[in-house]
Amino acid sequence: MSAFPTAQSVRTTPEGLRWEPSERWVRGRKGDVTVVDSRHPVLVWEPALPVPTYAFPREEVREDLLRPAKNPRTGTHTGSRIFYDLEVDGELVEDAAWTFPGDDLAGHIAFEWFQRNGRGLDHWYEEEEEIFVHPRDPHKRVDALPSSRHVRVEIDGTVVADTRRPVLLFETGLPVRYYVPREDVRLDLLVPTGHSTACPYKGTAEYWSWRGDADVPANLVWSYPDPLPAVATVTGLLAFYNEAVDITVDGERVERPVTPFSKTLSTS
Repeated sequence: MSAFPTAQSVRTTPEGLRWEPSERWVRGRKGDVTVVDSRHPVLVWEPALPVPTYAFPREEVREDLLRPAKNPRTGTHTGSRIFYDLEVDGELVEDAAWTFPGDDLAGHIAFEWFQRNGRGLDHWYEEEEEIFVHPRDPHKRVDALPSSRHVRVEIDGTVVADTRRPVLLFETGLPVRYYVPREDVRLDLLVPTGHSTACPYKGTAEYWSWRGDADVPANLVWSYPDPLPAVATVTGLLAFYNEAVDITVDGERVERPVTPFSKTLSTS
């Protein structure tokens, strides 16, 4: 197999990995040092993970910065064969890179993303745009649509938001999120927290918690003060985790969904 596949189709390895080549120019940096500079990246989906990662041909990786891992984290990636520590400017990052098994991905190296798990490369770029947390899935859509639906949000029986001008955010694989103008939210019932998260599709979010005594998770309300251009219509609007609050749309109660966030919310 060529080290630089070009056919745009998802393929599967015997280990259950799905992968496809990408035509994006991808660079990964640790501090000011470029560790990856690739025009032939491959997107890889592991069976247990809902989001992809990139793997790169060895010739497009600074292998001189890699060392055989002293304490390899076996079992952290599907069928991983070899783990590497990364040494940049005297700093050693353990288990920063690894290889996948099988002939299809032979000759490729994948890297951890610092914003995702606290280790690995800390800056990533597709073309000239910085990306965060993980690569954007080319098979996933995120659409933010202004609406005139009547949306009411309750927490422990108290109406905390009521609007007829929401923005509905449709994201593949997740429930609809209802973004509400601040003027239509009881901000006096919420308290801002120092929590923040980053999303490769939407940007960096800030959070609020419920001020009352109800047994509800912390950080159940969020907003994007400066979202990415594709979802600019949600700028400054507030959204609530459907998994933890009661939402009524046009008089019909929305069933609380079970999502990958449900477990996180239950333990927060």
